[in-house]
Amino acid sequence: MRILDCHFHWWPRAYMERLSSRVVHPLAKPSDKGGYHYQRRADAQWEHFGWPAWFELERQFEDLDRLGHDMSVISSIGPLSVHFSDFSPEEGASAARFWNEQMAWAQRKYAGRFWGTAAIPMVDTRIAIETMERAIGDMGLVGVNIPGMVAGDPRIDAPRLEPFYARAAKLGVPIFMHPTDGYFPEKMEGYDGALYASLGRVVDVSTSTYRLVLSGIMERYPDLKVYVSHTGGALPYQSGRMDKNSTRANLPQKPSTYLKRMWTDTTSPHVLGVKTAIEYYGLDNVMYGSDYPCWEPAEAIEIVEGLGLSAADAEKIFFGNAMRFFGLKEQTQLRKAS
Repeated sequence: MRILDCHFHWWPRAYMERLSSRVVHPLAKPSDKGGYHYQRRADAQWEHFGWPAWFELERQFEDLDRLGHDMSVISSIGPLSVHFSDFSPEEGASAARFWNEQMAWAQRKYAGRFWGTAAIPMVDTRIAIETMERAIGDMGLVGVNIPGMVAGDPRIDAPRLEPFYARAAKLGVPIFMHPTDGYFPEKMEGYDGALYASLGRVVDVSTSTYRLVLSGIMERYPDLKVYVSHTGGALPYQSGRMDKNSTRANLPQKPSTYLKRMWTDTTSPHVLGVKTAIEYYGLDNVMYGSDYPCWEPAEAIEIVEGLGLSAADAEKIFFGNAMRFFGLKEQTQLRKAS
Protein backbone atom coordinates (compact mmCIF):
# COMPACT_ATOMS: atom_id res chain seq x y z
CA MET A 1 0.00 0.00 0.00
CA ARG A 2 1.24 3.50 -0.83
CA ILE A 3 1.27 5.76 2.21
CA LEU A 4 2.35 9.40 2.41
CA ASP A 5 2.71 10.52 6.02
CA CYS A 6 2.01 14.26 6.10
CA HIS A 7 2.68 14.61 9.84
CA PHE A 8 6.23 13.39 10.35
CA HIS A 9 9.08 14.98 12.32
CA TRP A 10 12.77 14.90 11.55
CA TRP A 11 15.02 17.43 13.26
CA PRO A 12 18.48 17.80 11.73
CA ARG A 13 21.11 16.97 14.32
CA ALA A 14 23.41 19.48 12.64
CA TYR A 15 20.98 22.22 13.62
CA MET A 16 20.75 21.04 17.24
CA GLU A 17 24.53 20.90 17.46
CA ARG A 18 24.65 24.48 16.20
CA LEU A 19 22.11 25.43 18.85
CA SER A 20 24.22 23.67 21.49
CA SER A 21 27.17 25.94 20.69
CA ARG A 22 25.23 29.05 21.73
CA VAL A 23 25.91 30.80 25.05
CA VAL A 24 22.82 33.04 24.96
CA HIS A 25 19.17 32.04 24.75
CA PRO A 26 17.58 30.27 23.03
CA LEU A 27 20.04 27.43 23.40
CA ALA A 28 20.34 23.67 23.85
CA LYS A 29 22.65 21.13 25.40
CA PRO A 30 22.97 17.41 24.65
CA SER A 31 21.14 15.00 26.94
CA ASP A 32 22.44 11.65 28.13
CA LYS A 33 19.74 9.91 26.06
CA GLY A 34 20.88 11.05 22.66
CA GLY A 35 18.53 14.03 22.48
CA TYR A 36 18.80 17.59 23.73
CA HIS A 37 17.70 19.81 26.56
CA TYR A 38 16.31 23.10 25.28
CA GLN A 39 15.70 26.45 26.97
CA ARG A 40 13.91 29.33 25.24
CA ARG A 41 14.59 31.96 27.91
CA ALA A 42 16.82 32.25 30.94
CA ASP A 43 13.79 32.18 33.25
CA ALA A 44 12.23 29.13 31.56
CA GLN A 45 12.61 25.54 32.64
CA TRP A 46 14.84 23.27 30.61
CA GLU A 47 12.76 21.11 28.29
CA HIS A 48 13.77 17.66 27.10
CA PHE A 49 13.59 17.76 23.32
CA GLY A 50 13.59 14.47 21.57
CA TRP A 51 15.27 11.11 21.74
CA PRO A 52 17.60 9.70 19.07
CA ALA A 53 14.78 8.76 16.69
CA TRP A 54 14.07 12.47 16.12
CA PHE A 55 17.48 13.11 14.61
CA GLU A 56 18.38 9.95 12.65
CA LEU A 57 16.57 9.92 9.32
CA GLU A 58 18.01 6.61 8.17
CA ARG A 59 16.77 4.99 11.38
CA GLN A 60 13.37 6.54 10.85
CA PHE A 61 13.11 5.05 7.37
CA GLU A 62 14.17 1.66 8.75
CA ASP A 63 11.29 1.86 11.25
CA LEU A 64 8.85 2.66 8.44
CA ASP A 65 10.21 -0.08 6.17
CA ARG A 66 9.41 -2.70 8.79
CA LEU A 67 5.71 -1.96 8.29
CA GLY A 68 5.79 -3.45 4.81
CA HIS A 69 4.29 -0.50 2.93
CA ASP A 70 5.62 1.90 0.29
CA MET A 71 5.98 4.86 2.65
CA SER A 72 7.07 8.43 2.01
CA VAL A 73 6.95 11.42 4.37
CA ILE A 74 6.47 15.17 4.64
CA SER A 75 8.56 16.50 7.50
CA SER A 76 7.29 19.38 9.63
CA ILE A 77 8.94 21.16 12.52
CA GLY A 78 6.32 20.64 15.19
CA PRO A 79 6.73 22.48 18.52
CA LEU A 80 10.15 23.89 17.62
CA SER A 81 8.75 26.20 14.94
CA VAL A 82 8.16 28.89 17.59
CA HIS A 83 11.92 28.88 18.20
CA PHE A 84 12.82 30.74 14.99
CA SER A 85 10.80 33.77 16.11
CA ASP A 86 12.66 34.00 19.44
CA PHE A 87 15.78 35.49 17.82
CA SER A 88 16.49 38.96 16.55
CA PRO A 89 15.33 39.34 12.92
CA GLU A 90 18.81 38.76 11.50
CA GLU A 91 19.58 35.78 13.75
CA GLY A 92 16.18 34.30 13.04
CA ALA A 93 16.77 34.57 9.30
CA SER A 94 20.15 32.84 9.65
CA ALA A 95 18.75 30.06 11.86
CA ALA A 96 15.80 29.43 9.53
CA ARG A 97 18.06 29.40 6.48
CA PHE A 98 20.30 26.75 8.07
CA TRP A 99 17.30 24.60 9.03
CA ASN A 100 15.74 24.95 5.60
CA GLU A 101 18.99 24.03 3.88
CA GLN A 102 19.07 20.83 5.92
CA MET A 103 15.51 20.05 4.83
CA ALA A 104 16.38 20.72 1.20
CA TRP A 105 19.46 18.48 1.46
CA ALA A 106 17.35 15.57 2.76
CA GLN A 107 14.74 16.19 0.06
CA ARG A 108 17.41 15.92 -2.62
CA LYS A 109 19.05 12.86 -1.08
CA TYR A 110 15.76 11.00 -0.62
CA ALA A 111 13.95 12.33 -3.67
CA GLY A 112 10.42 11.00 -3.84
CA ARG A 113 10.50 9.67 -0.30
CA PHE A 114 11.13 12.78 1.79
CA TRP A 115 9.72 16.27 1.42
CA GLY A 116 10.60 19.11 3.76
CA THR A 117 8.74 22.14 5.04
CA ALA A 118 10.31 25.44 6.00
CA ALA A 119 11.04 27.32 9.21
CA ILE A 120 9.83 30.92 9.08
CA PRO A 121 11.05 33.67 11.46
CA MET A 122 8.04 35.95 12.01
CA VAL A 123 9.54 38.84 14.01
CA ASP A 124 10.13 40.86 10.84
CA THR A 125 7.50 40.56 8.10
CA ARG A 126 9.83 41.34 5.21
CA ILE A 127 12.29 38.68 6.37
CA ALA A 128 9.42 36.21 6.84
CA ILE A 129 8.32 36.71 3.23
CA GLU A 130 11.86 36.52 1.88
CA THR A 131 12.53 33.34 3.85
CA MET A 132 9.36 31.76 2.51
CA GLU A 133 10.12 32.72 -1.09
CA ARG A 134 13.66 31.38 -0.85
CA ALA A 135 12.59 28.13 0.83
CA ILE A 136 9.84 27.42 -1.70
CA GLY A 137 11.23 28.95 -4.87
CA ASP A 138 14.95 28.26 -4.54
CA MET A 139 15.17 25.27 -2.20
CA GLY A 140 12.05 23.49 -3.42
CA LEU A 141 10.46 22.89 -0.01
CA VAL A 142 6.75 22.13 -0.08
CA GLY A 143 5.25 24.20 2.75
CA VAL A 144 5.92 26.48 5.71
CA ASN A 145 5.45 26.08 9.46
CA ILE A 146 3.71 28.86 11.40
CA PRO A 147 4.31 29.23 15.14
CA GLY A 148 1.50 29.80 17.62
CA MET A 149 3.18 32.97 18.86
CA VAL A 150 5.91 35.38 17.85
CA ALA A 151 8.49 36.41 20.46
CA GLY A 152 5.96 35.91 23.24
CA ASP A 153 3.09 37.58 21.37
CA PRO A 154 0.24 35.14 20.57
CA ARG A 155 -1.22 37.42 17.89
CA ILE A 156 -0.07 35.67 14.74
CA ASP A 157 -2.91 37.59 13.08
CA ALA A 158 -1.26 40.94 13.81
CA PRO A 159 -1.90 43.50 11.01
CA ARG A 160 1.83 43.75 10.25
CA LEU A 161 1.81 40.07 9.19
CA GLU A 162 -0.98 40.53 6.64
CA PRO A 163 1.47 40.80 3.70
CA PHE A 164 2.94 37.43 4.65
CA TYR A 165 -0.41 35.68 4.42
CA ALA A 166 -1.22 37.54 1.23
CA ARG A 167 2.00 36.32 -0.35
CA ALA A 168 1.48 32.75 0.84
CA ALA A 169 -1.99 32.76 -0.69
CA LYS A 170 -0.72 34.15 -3.99
CA LEU A 171 2.04 31.55 -4.20
CA GLY A 172 -0.24 28.71 -3.09
CA VAL A 173 2.10 27.76 -0.25
CA PRO A 174 0.67 25.25 2.26
CA ILE A 175 0.75 26.56 5.84
CA PHE A 176 1.19 23.96 8.56
CA MET A 177 -0.39 24.71 11.95
CA HIS A 178 1.01 22.61 14.81
CA PRO A 179 1.07 23.19 18.59
CA THR A 180 4.23 25.12 19.40
CA ASP A 181 4.25 25.11 23.21
CA GLY A 182 4.79 28.86 23.40
CA TYR A 183 2.08 30.00 25.77
CA PHE A 184 -0.20 27.38 27.29
CA PRO A 185 2.33 25.18 29.15
CA GLU A 186 2.56 27.86 31.82
CA LYS A 187 -1.24 27.97 32.10
CA MET A 188 -1.62 24.19 32.27
CA GLU A 189 1.23 23.13 34.50
CA GLY A 190 1.18 20.13 36.80
CA TYR A 191 0.68 16.37 36.65
CA ASP A 192 4.16 15.92 35.21
CA GLY A 193 3.02 17.60 32.01
CA ALA A 194 -0.01 15.35 31.46
CA LEU A 195 -2.57 18.19 31.42
CA TYR A 196 -0.73 20.18 28.79
CA ALA A 197 0.31 17.21 26.65
CA SER A 198 -3.22 15.80 26.51
CA LEU A 199 -5.30 18.98 26.36
CA GLY A 200 -3.06 22.04 26.22
CA ARG A 201 -1.69 21.31 22.78
CA VAL A 202 -5.24 20.97 21.46
CA VAL A 203 -6.03 24.41 22.87
CA ASP A 204 -2.78 25.80 21.45
CA VAL A 205 -3.35 24.81 17.83
CA SER A 206 -7.06 25.62 18.00
CA THR A 207 -6.45 29.14 19.31
CA SER A 208 -3.76 30.08 16.81
CA THR A 209 -5.75 28.68 13.90
CA TYR A 210 -8.94 30.42 14.93
CA ARG A 211 -7.12 33.74 14.92
CA LEU A 212 -6.75 33.35 11.16
CA VAL A 213 -10.54 33.09 10.97
CA LEU A 214 -11.61 35.86 13.38
CA SER A 215 -9.09 38.32 11.94
CA GLY A 216 -10.67 37.98 8.50
CA ILE A 217 -7.47 36.59 6.98
CA MET A 218 -9.31 33.51 5.71
CA GLU A 219 -12.03 35.78 4.28
CA ARG A 220 -9.62 38.13 2.52
CA TYR A 221 -7.47 35.32 1.11
CA PRO A 222 -9.77 32.53 -0.02
CA ASP A 223 -6.84 30.75 -1.71
CA LEU A 224 -4.86 30.46 1.54
CA LYS A 225 -3.96 26.80 2.08
CA VAL A 226 -4.09 25.98 5.80
CA TYR A 227 -3.43 22.56 7.27
CA VAL A 228 -4.43 22.16 10.93
CA SER A 229 -2.84 19.18 12.63
CA HIS A 230 -4.35 16.69 15.10
CA THR A 231 -7.79 16.36 13.44
CA GLY A 232 -8.25 20.14 13.69
CA GLY A 233 -7.76 20.38 17.44
CA ALA A 234 -11.01 21.35 19.14
CA LEU A 235 -12.40 23.37 16.25
CA PRO A 236 -14.53 20.79 14.38
CA TYR A 237 -16.04 19.55 17.61
CA GLN A 238 -16.93 23.03 18.88
CA SER A 239 -17.81 24.48 15.48
CA GLY A 240 -21.38 25.29 16.47
CA ARG A 241 -20.11 27.25 19.45
CA MET A 242 -17.72 29.10 17.18
CA ASP A 243 -20.61 30.17 14.96
CA LYS A 244 -22.85 31.09 17.91
CA ASN A 245 -20.35 33.13 19.93
CA SER A 246 -18.20 34.82 17.28
CA THR A 247 -20.68 37.33 15.86
CA ARG A 248 -18.74 40.26 17.32
CA ALA A 249 -15.94 39.53 14.87
CA ASN A 250 -18.33 40.80 12.13
CA LEU A 251 -17.34 38.20 9.56
CA PRO A 252 -19.42 38.12 6.38
CA GLN A 253 -19.87 34.35 6.73
CA LYS A 254 -20.09 31.95 9.64
CA PRO A 255 -16.69 30.96 11.07
CA SER A 256 -17.38 27.34 10.20
CA THR A 257 -17.39 28.34 6.53
CA TYR A 258 -13.70 29.24 6.79
CA LEU A 259 -12.79 26.34 9.04
CA LYS A 260 -14.18 23.87 6.53
CA ARG A 261 -11.86 25.29 3.85
CA MET A 262 -8.91 24.02 5.87
CA TRP A 263 -7.31 20.58 5.79
CA THR A 264 -6.39 18.23 8.60
CA ASP A 265 -4.79 14.87 9.34
CA THR A 266 -5.67 11.62 11.08
CA THR A 267 -3.25 12.19 13.96
CA SER A 268 -5.55 11.09 16.77
CA PRO A 269 -5.61 7.75 18.59
CA HIS A 270 -9.40 7.79 18.43
CA VAL A 271 -11.42 6.28 15.58
CA LEU A 272 -14.50 8.35 16.41
CA GLY A 273 -12.44 11.55 16.39
CA VAL A 274 -11.03 10.77 12.95
CA LYS A 275 -14.50 9.90 11.65
CA THR A 276 -15.76 13.26 12.90
CA ALA A 277 -12.88 15.06 11.18
CA ILE A 278 -13.70 13.36 7.88
CA GLU A 279 -17.38 14.24 8.22
CA TYR A 280 -16.56 17.85 9.08
CA TYR A 281 -13.79 18.66 6.60
CA GLY A 282 -14.85 16.21 3.91
CA LEU A 283 -13.04 13.08 2.81
CA ASP A 284 -10.94 15.00 0.27
CA ASN A 285 -9.48 17.32 2.93
CA VAL A 286 -8.15 14.73 5.39
CA MET A 287 -4.65 13.23 5.10
CA TYR A 288 -2.91 10.40 6.90
CA GLY A 289 -0.50 11.51 9.62
CA SER A 290 1.37 9.56 12.29
CA ASP A 291 3.14 12.30 14.29
CA TYR A 292 6.20 10.01 14.19
CA PRO A 293 8.26 9.65 16.36
CA CYS A 294 5.68 10.80 18.92
CA TRP A 295 3.27 8.04 17.89
CA GLU A 296 3.77 4.60 16.43
CA PRO A 297 2.97 4.55 12.67
CA ALA A 298 1.57 1.03 12.99
CA GLU A 299 -1.08 2.34 15.41
CA ALA A 300 -1.80 5.36 13.22
CA ILE A 301 -2.35 3.10 10.20
CA GLU A 302 -4.59 0.83 12.27
CA ILE A 303 -6.83 3.77 13.18
CA VAL A 304 -7.42 4.60 9.51
CA GLU A 305 -7.95 0.98 8.62
CA GLY A 306 -10.56 0.82 11.38
CA LEU A 307 -12.69 3.50 9.70
CA GLY A 308 -14.27 1.00 7.32
CA LEU A 309 -13.49 3.04 4.20
CA SER A 310 -13.67 1.71 0.67
CA ALA A 311 -10.35 1.00 -1.02
CA ALA A 312 -10.68 4.15 -3.14
CA ASP A 313 -11.43 6.36 -0.14
CA ALA A 314 -8.64 4.82 1.92
CA GLU A 315 -6.22 5.55 -0.94
CA LYS A 316 -7.22 9.21 -0.77
CA ILE A 317 -6.58 9.41 2.96
CA PHE A 318 -3.33 7.44 2.87
CA PHE A 319 -1.82 8.98 -0.24
CA GLY A 320 -3.80 10.94 -2.81
CA ASN A 321 -5.07 13.85 -0.72
CA ALA A 322 -1.62 14.84 0.55
CA MET A 323 -0.11 14.56 -2.94
CA ARG A 324 -2.78 16.96 -4.16
CA PHE A 325 -2.64 19.40 -1.22
CA PHE A 326 1.13 19.76 -1.34
CA GLY A 327 1.29 19.66 -5.13
CA LEU A 328 3.74 16.76 -5.27
CA LYS A 329 4.83 14.68 -8.22
CA GLU A 330 4.35 10.95 -8.13
CA GLN A 331 7.00 9.47 -5.86
CA THR A 332 7.63 6.59 -8.28
CA GLN A 333 8.64 9.03 -11.01
CA LEU A 334 10.95 10.92 -8.68
CA ARG A 335 12.61 7.77 -7.39
CA LYS A 336 13.34 6.55 -10.91
CA ALA A 337 14.91 9.92 -11.72
CA SER A 338 17.09 9.98 -8.60
